[in-house]
Amino acid sequence: MEFLSDYGLFLAKVATVVVAVLILITAIVSAAQKDRGDQHGDGELRTRKLNDRYRRLKESLQSRLMDDEQRKQWEKSEKKRRKAEQKAQKQHAKAAGHTPQDADERKPRVFVLDFHGDIKASDTDMLRQSVTSVLSVAEAGKDEVVVRLESGGGLVHSYGLAAAQLDRIRNRNINLTVCVDKVAASGGYMMACVADRIIASPFAILGSIGVVAQLPNFHRLLKKNDVDFEVLTAGEHKRTLTVFGENTDKGRQKFLDDLEDTHVLFKEYVGERRPGLDIAAVSNGDIWFGKRALDVHLIDEVMTSDEYLESACDRADVIVVGFHHKRSLAERLGFAASTAVEQSFWRIVGTFRNQNIQ
Repeated sequence: MEFLSDYGLFLAKVATVVVAVLILITAIVSAAQKDRGDQHGDGELRTRKLNDRYRRLKESLQSRLMDDEQRKQWEKSEKKRRKAEQKAQKQHAKAAGHTPQDADERKPRVFVLDFHGDIKASDTDMLRQSVTSVLSVAEAGKDEVVVRLESGGGLVHSYGLAAAQLDRIRNRNINLTVCVDKVAASGGYMMACVADRIIASPFAILGSIGVVAQLPNFHRLLKKNDVDFEVLTAGEHKRTLTVFGENTDKGRQKFLDDLEDTHVLFKEYVGERRPGLDIAAVSNGDIWFGKRALDVHLIDEVMTSDEYLESACDRADVIVVGFHHKRSLAERLGFAASTAVEQSFWRIVGTFRNQNIQ
């Protein structure tokens, strides 16, 4: 038993050392990859045509519903049809001779951008690059930009910049549609309201036109343990509330005044972009689900992004545009670990919930 105990202790020490070494290696590799990423530009532009994707899905399902003989006949007819279409396109292009009229004859294009917001609106840089790329080729009055937006909001200055990127599209007179399938609240709605048209799924969360700030204060705990904490500033309003110092009524009031001013700017921003909205009725920080949001004119139509884009394929070439950074080994490991932890957490929550229901 003593041998087994010593052996178990030895294994525990070895495991601890191995984990520590792996963490150190991961940190070093991550730093190296970050530096290398900074040197290799702003990421890789990727495009994907949704028309082709929906067509392949349709053809795949159709072929699976046929028997072998029917499938052979159908595939043969489809091959002839595609060849005839390609031939007709080539003849048309040759006859047109690539004249200036080609731009008028081509189908409209719908450029699809994705934005998944966190508290810092970290996707803003990728959005900026995507918008710049699209604006270099999009034609005002003919093409459209669709943004699939998901965000519960976050830092005011971060989402202000993200909304300003969408303003660039609107300022170029290019039709802008925002699709919300889950949530566009607070800073997320600040971005959505820029659009000419907002579409949301039936139970998407929208609104939360308000401003919130919160921070703990440990002054009494420090004072109880005879710990002094001093805040030195040059400028009356350089620091209003602190985490460790003693907060004053004057500082607290200044902080509240700043929040109110930010809220006023938020309301003005939304009101300018959606003039038909009763901003006083919807700017109390409340949220609305899709159908209710339509009633108060926070959105223009109830529909999922899939439904909208699928219908757009009938009238235009629908192209998904995005910039992507290749994840380093350390980033992939970290992402896999965080995903595993998140899945485990929700599995435990789900099990607990089911037990309570039973």
